[in-house]
Amino acid sequence: MSDSAGGCVEPRTAVTEAEVEALVRGICFKTGPPRRLGVEVEWLVHELRDPRLPVSPERLEAAYAALRTVPLRSALTIEPGGQLELSSPPAASLMECVGTVSADLDAVRAVLREDDLVLVGLGHDPWHTPRRFLREPRYDAMEACLDRANPAGRAMMCTSASVQVCVDAGYEEPGPLGHVRRWWLAHQLGAVLVAVFANSPIAGGRPTGWLSTRQLRWTQIGTGRAGAPVLDADPRGAWARHVLDSPVMCVRRDGGPWDVPQGLAFREWIRSGTPGPPTREDLDYHVTTLFPPVRPRGHLELRMIDAQPGDDGWIVPLAVVAALFDDQEAAETAYRAVKPLAERAHGMPAPHNPLWRDAARVGLADTELLEVATTCFAAALRALPRLGATAEVVDAVEAYRDRYVARGRCPADDSLDELRATVHGAHPRPTHPHPHPHPHGKDTPS
Repeated sequence: MSDSAGGCVEPRTAVTEAEVEALVRGICFKTGPPRRLGVEVEWLVHELRDPRLPVSPERLEAAYAALRTVPLRSALTIEPGGQLELSSPPAASLMECVGTVSADLDAVRAVLREDDLVLVGLGHDPWHTPRRFLREPRYDAMEACLDRANPAGRAMMCTSASVQVCVDAGYEEPGPLGHVRRWWLAHQLGAVLVAVFANSPIAGGRPTGWLSTRQLRWTQIGTGRAGAPVLDADPRGAWARHVLDSPVMCVRRDGGPWDVPQGLAFREWIRSGTPGPPTREDLDYHVTTLFPPVRPRGHLELRMIDAQPGDDGWIVPLAVVAALFDDQEAAETAYRAVKPLAERAHGMPAPHNPLWRDAARVGLADTELLEVATTCFAAALRALPRLGATAEVVDAVEAYRDRYVARGRCPADDSLDELRATVHGAHPRPTHPHPHPHPHGKDTPS
């Protein structure tokens, strides 16, 4: 979950509905040739000796204070439950992005290791209950807002982690790399990415019945906060309407708690002017409180991928997404492959439709999702050399395909296998997920 504001707008100027629509259209879809790539990697932070042991807030704060002195190219932020996130700067190539984030992660791990802490790639914490680390007005208001529905909001805030891949919106003109098709592709391919990279089948030490419990939590939060707009031929218009019709999470105040209105859509706030007319700054903030699986922020932010096991597991989804979105041949193949999946959505927005639910619940045991995943991985592997990927990255994607996709599995299956073995006495205690082969030719402990 990224909390940085999207787009630069002038503060303290009241807005009309027409101005909101114009602002959203101009800020959230910036078209042009796909040239930039980014990734945001979130991690759970666990005790190195035994991941079931809780890490005290004092230890986390000390570790994060040390990390703030380390020079990094990526932006380092802390999530509400103490999860750590690195957000890469926009990169001109896949390998530039991989190199930057890999170097920053090496530096971060070295600091955490001094305090016997470790970064863990899981989409949902399998052992610990939600516990808020950050005490700030934004998160106080978010918790109060989400608690009105169910406990899923707290789990999303405090016990989840993801790999978020950012790609350019694409060309204004139609075609495989055009922004309309890329927007549509992201929402159909997103279900495939959920299934392929599902890595959160356990909560509270027990299977939840979903291979991606993280995606289940987003579904439970509800469409207004975590849903996508209905897809149509005008992504800008659809997103602008979604922004206007989504509920306001909070009304910020200087000094004192922020108000958390009940069911107040931003459009209604403009019309009523209560409490006080919303400003452009309020609009800018409101957009950051919407968490759809694909969020347009000038570029497209793909938010549906669980955090991955191993030190470098995050590289595989980054490489696959880059190939399927930025290589014209691979993008065309992916578009044709996912078209039949659209019927299963029944016109309902992601992630609250049957296609996305099936992907999160059973993963690649769904034969149609498996067939599409197989096609897309083959297309990605053909495209990666054209994007300048090194042999090590191509090998990592191929190894993932062979280990998981070719067998109709995902990392969640490994976690369930390990849990079953633990229950039957094969392991004295839970261990951290088995790492993938390092794409730079070395094995590193997780």
